[in-house]
Amino acid sequence: MRFVVYGAGAIGGLVGALLAEAGEEVVLIARGAHGEAIRRSGLAVESADGRRLVPMAVSESPAAAVHPGDVVLLAMKSQDTASGLAALRQAAVPSTTVVCLQNGVDNERAALRLFANVYAVCVMCPAAHLEPGVVEAFSSPIPGLLDVGRYPIGTDSVCSELAAAFRAATFESVERPDIMRWKYRKLLMNLGNAVEAVCAAPGRSEVSKLARDEGVACLRAAGIDFASEEEDAARRGDLLKLRAVGGRPRAGGSSWQSLQRGAGSIESDYLNGEIVLLGRRHGIPTPVNALLQELAWDRTLSGVGPGSLSTAAFFQRLSEG
Repeated sequence: MRFVVYGAGAIGGLVGALLAEAGEEVVLIARGAHGEAIRRSGLAVESADGRRLVPMAVSESPAAAVHPGDVVLLAMKSQDTASGLAALRQAAVPSTTVVCLQNGVDNERAALRLFANVYAVCVMCPAAHLEPGVVEAFSSPIPGLLDVGRYPIGTDSVCSELAAAFRAATFESVERPDIMRWKYRKLLMNLGNAVEAVCAAPGRSEVSKLARDEGVACLRAAGIDFASEEEDAARRGDLLKLRAVGGRPRAGGSSWQSLQRGAGSIESDYLNGEIVLLGRRHGIPTPVNALLQELAWDRTLSGVGPGSLSTAAFFQRLSEG
């Protein structure tokens, strides 16, 4: 397989680098200072074991990167999927294999509208990208879990090849015919991303639990199946071992990182917003997720950094409606 990684942030950059180190042909699509840094010096991968530079081929667009027969790994944030797919459509034929290594549950549906062969990956990978040319891996020796299935359901020979390539790159990966059940479980977990981005500790766990409770109620009302907490715990086991990088623990997840970098966009509309959408469709109140979505967006627009609101202030806002 020749892999084109579209979105070379924390997940895309790390997966691309480790695939390249495993002997796969990989091209990253990265722009601006990040792309320039990789082009100049390679992608710096930092972990508990130290720092290394991985030489990577870099392109600025799908038009310059995608060849016939390539596997395209979508790894941009969900809010960038629509524009990313529009650009990819101009460079790739409809039969191109498109693999979604993204949070949320809407990316695969959007990809399937344009491409016939779409695959979903449930990503459990504590990584970070806070400066150009650098990604950090906070679990070792196994950097993450990348379970894969065909979208919307089933497995095939491509799943087998993808899982084998991920395992060769030191990830854990199994094929799952019911992969979206696992992505909906991940969605419930990701509802806490906005909590981490918006609220200061302590008290985040209480807000996250309320957000998840709303999520579970909405998924059940919509008749959407999802993997249980017990299934998730059994899958994770003790595979992910969090370790400090450069003496620093991981400061925050993907939404926290978006505010910290001043990225100008945030994924909450496709995480908490997915629950808000289901709640509105099925008559389930979602005040916690709606407020988290609103506050995350406000902070993105204003450029306020992560963790700027106390949980007491959050509950005050919640009580005011």
